[in-house]
Amino acid sequence: MGTREEILAAAARIMRTEGYSRATTKAIAAEAGYSEAALYKHFADKTEIFLSVLAEEMPGLSALIGRLEERAGAGTVQANLEEVAATAIAFYTESFPVAMSLFSTATLLAAHRDRVRELGAGPRAPLDGIARYLDAERRLGRISATADPMAVASLLLGACFQQAFLAAFVGETPSASVRAELAGRLVAALLAPL
Repeated sequence: MGTREEILAAAARIMRTEGYSRATTKAIAAEAGYSEAALYKHFADKTEIFLSVLAEEMPGLSALIGRLEERAGAGTVQANLEEVAATAIAFYTESFPVAMSLFSTATLLAAHRDRVRELGAGPRAPLDGIARYLDAERRLGRISATADPMAVASLLLGACFQQAFLAAFVGETPSASVRAELAGRLVAALLAPL
């Protein structure tokens, strides 16, 4: 494991236990066993570290969504969306404790929001990716021509986020089999009218 990966692993550990607001660059560098200068050789700021933690240290939702539109017409819509839902539940369950401290103060949230915009990232990306996939499936005739891709994407990810919230609240991380079973039920309910 190289310096960058060790810094990300340290950041993920601190963010999971202490939240984003307490994961200072000084604390991250110390946890990783490096100086802050070493940290800044790999990352511009804490927001870049945060986004890298989400992309590289959490279940691969971003990568899956990035490849999803290519799957249009392949496999079944049900199976494709079940994989997305199971991954989203895992991602949100793991990232919930990390991201929630962003909302601890309006100033912290505003600063983070501005930096995320500058980096061209943000929480809309999964919604947009799923909506593009569903639009492609709609054009192929594999879902109803009257389907609203953004509404379906919003309902799916909203349900996944709600499950993660419940898991975080009760302190129970759902197993892979529970996530898969729940994903199947959520997707089946969404696709039934389509």
